[in-house]
Amino acid sequence: MTETDFDALHESVPALPRIGAGADTDRADATVIPFHRYTDYDRRWPVPGKGEVLVVPLGGLGRIGMNWTLYGHDGSWVLVDAGIAFPDQGVEGVDCVIPDPAFLAPIRDRLLALVVTHAHEDHIGAIDRLWPQAIDCPIWATPFATKLIARRLDEAGALEKVTLNSYPVGGAFNIGPFGFRSIRMTHSIPEPVALAIDTVAGTVLHTGDWKFDPEPGIGQPTDIAALRKLGDDGVLAMLCDSTNAHKDMPPTSEAQVRRAFDQLFATRKGQIAICCFATNVARVASAIAAAADAGRQVALAGRSMRNCEEVARDLGLLEHVPEPLTEPAHLKGLDRDKVALICTGGQGEERAALAKLARGERRFPPFGAGDTVVLSARVIPGNEEAVEKVVSKLRARGVEVLMGSELLGGEPLHVSGHPGANELRELYALVRPRIALPVHGTEMHLEAHARLARAAGCQAAIMAEEAEVVRLSDGGSRVLGRVNAPLLALRSQPNGDRATYNPVKVLVAGQV
Repeated sequence: MTETDFDALHESVPALPRIGAGADTDRADATVIPFHRYTDYDRRWPVPGKGEVLVVPLGGLGRIGMNWTLYGHDGSWVLVDAGIAFPDQGVEGVDCVIPDPAFLAPIRDRLLALVVTHAHEDHIGAIDRLWPQAIDCPIWATPFATKLIARRLDEAGALEKVTLNSYPVGGAFNIGPFGFRSIRMTHSIPEPVALAIDTVAGTVLHTGDWKFDPEPGIGQPTDIAALRKLGDDGVLAMLCDSTNAHKDMPPTSEAQVRRAFDQLFATRKGQIAICCFATNVARVASAIAAAADAGRQVALAGRSMRNCEEVARDLGLLEHVPEPLTEPAHLKGLDRDKVALICTGGQGEERAALAKLARGERRFPPFGAGDTVVLSARVIPGNEEAVEKVVSKLRARGVEVLMGSELLGGEPLHVSGHPGANELRELYALVRPRIALPVHGTEMHLEAHARLARAAGCQAAIMAEEAEVVRLSDGGSRVLGRVNAPLLALRSQPNGDRATYNPVKVLVAGQV
């Protein structure tokens, strides 16, 4: 599809919903109301009333990534998270995929705020690309997320044009008719929270990404008492992470990875590089501390790695972690048994630090026989080919490559930041929501989560689709229809810069 076809296609996307899903008990527990009975027909958007909460998931359903969820109540709307998704492997020239912000135009004056659960790319990646030129509502986030968002907005020249508010983990605040209570969770990033969204129609719990980690490394464990109290007070509905809902998983902790790193440095000679997500500050801290305890000099590689480390230090999250060297080049000439590199690039990204190291770029110490690289991350589906290319280059140089699925001394080199089915059952036992709306997963994940929720005693488990409008109220739940919310694929920039929202729109038909 050419660029010039896009506007015509945008106009042709049906604005009215598919009607007749009421008989599908997997998707609704009541008859579907035709959309034209419930909305300003000319603008194709529902007007939420006082006795209900409308939920419009715009991403994260049937896919991993692009988490956007609209909540409507008493004439107003709030957005929870605004992330990006990445295109399928082999789609060239595309940086990321987002909902077309133009679809929000009919409710722009009633969109009160964006509230962020945590600072992963699939939850905040669209902010610096869209604010304030396409969306201009205030943003609320925890301190770690606020600082990362502020840095990105500053780089985009938009920081002074955006209202950015910070709320504390465990804090409460009000936005129009919505009350927000943030609940401390654990995940593979500092300061993840669940949001209890209070309205006169009931409380909806939006979990964000989470797991139960008794020793998260950075911050405190999940606030179980707050979740239990929430359940005691009554929860109308819960929108919950489905990433590993299809399988039981043994309890895991970041503390196990730290022990694996200790074993790594105790048993390996030569240069060692550990590759992980920059936002996994606990993992980075474990790698730095384990290397330092083994008497190694440490350097960080990757712009995002340095940014996250600086923000974490500014917030006092790394008070007891030694400061690393600033550049990988500073490791050159040192004893090879006394150096360690912590870097980005575990998904095979061509411009990330690990790929540059594998290519032997001059700013990195040369890695070869006797050296070790650890990929302390899960390979995201779709990135397998890119990761294998980098791994093959390293192994061709004689480097030993250890994957995150491997064990050292019986401890894992990577643990998931998402709950398995067993942890989901624990959460449902605490919160006891009447209605479940599984999010953040492929169809397989969502279906497994819905079955689990029904078995846990939920009155309804709604299998919604992206852009569908779900009505939650004391009388039950129903899918009302869908809004017109096309997707945009933003161009990759030739110089490697982040793509921005601009008039040049590319639709990757069938790929997003």
